[in-house]
Amino acid sequence: MASRSHNSPAESAISSSDPMVAGADQIPQQERLNSALWRLALPGFCASLVSIGLARFAYTPLLPALVGHGWFAAGTAAYLGATNLAGYLIGVLGAHAAAGRLTARWVIRGATAVASISLLACALQLGTAWFFAWRTLSGVAGGLVMVLAAPTIIVHVPPARRGLVTGGIFVGIGFGIALSGTLVPLLISVGLVQTWAVLGGIAAFFTLLGWTGWRPALAVPPSALRRSRSSPLQLRGLYLAYGLNALGLVPHMLFLADFIARGLHQGFASAAAYWTLFGMGALLGPIVAGHAVDRWSARATLIGALILQSLSVALPAFGSSALLLICSSALVGACTIGIAPIVLGRTHEILRHHPAAQAGAWRKATASFAIFQATGAYGMSLIYNWSGGDYRLLFGLGAAALAVAAVLAILAGSRRGSEVQGRTA
Repeated sequence: MASRSHNSPAESAISSSDPMVAGADQIPQQERLNSALWRLALPGFCASLVSIGLARFAYTPLLPALVGHGWFAAGTAAYLGATNLAGYLIGVLGAHAAAGRLTARWVIRGATAVASISLLACALQLGTAWFFAWRTLSGVAGGLVMVLAAPTIIVHVPPARRGLVTGGIFVGIGFGIALSGTLVPLLISVGLVQTWAVLGGIAAFFTLLGWTGWRPALAVPPSALRRSRSSPLQLRGLYLAYGLNALGLVPHMLFLADFIARGLHQGFASAAAYWTLFGMGALLGPIVAGHAVDRWSARATLIGALILQSLSVALPAFGSSALLLICSSALVGACTIGIAPIVLGRTHEILRHHPAAQAGAWRKATASFAIFQATGAYGMSLIYNWSGGDYRLLFGLGAAALAVAAVLAILAGSRRGSEVQGRTA
């Protein structure tokens, strides 16, 4: 789309299509731009909160309660958590085709609606097959939103602000985690049915809040897509590192609350408190990560985040003191959600001369994450059962995967390689 001013296309899109920005002449231009950017981020915030923050991550503090209240055996409950991640993979792989048929904003709207319904459906104790179906559908919804939401929004954002706005989108996941960690222990005392119902009601509210805020995705000329089809070696290294990152996060995403509640015999309330810390970290992580990408570089931020994650995931394997668990919960929470804007920024950094290829690269990176995450979830559930519930083994395996990912990020990111591969992309 051609711009009729000296502003960037994104700035022009904001100012020309937003009457509040165009008519508020008394407000400084910078303040108007910031306000418009956050309004752009709001529907993405709501979608990520509902489809991932609540539909996926609320299951972690609920898992020990589902076992403790006799809804499912421990192994079955763990597999149901992994089923959501398998659905996420399906959503990621099908996102491009779905958006081609229905447009991205309608796919996202439908996904958040399905995620809300899935939480309400889980209030009905109708057996493993019922839960399996709805946990899978909620995972599909999360995968669709993860692939489509951020790229749909950031094309309207000036490049210098994309890291921060992307962080604002993904902070919705952290808000959902913190919300579930706060509410679940309060609601569990009333009953599991009521807990699921309240979570579903909250999800429905945020689905409606973000419903009308979606803008049409900007069209990409077919000729630009043809010129940008090839993928440099750096991207393949990024995809593998992001996949290993997903594998390394599985122990915390799936087993942290259960480890504290049943493994350490500290009960549901203590587990929920640590999960709330995980959520508080997830609230700050995307904003800090997005700012770091804008201020320094996505490559440097990625390497630092992977090293920090490896150390943080390893902490419960070496001890169970409150200080170690606090640090591990908060830091892994920050990195779990913060890694998404970093990797999105890294794809843009590698393909800065090929903007038409950026959305496709993000889709491939998310697919790699989903594949490793789903495989890791089922694999670690098997290891958990095989080892007789050895949580520390799982944390050790996760830390090792993240250490390998950090090495890959370092080796695949040399400046010389970037220049050479950028010319051949």
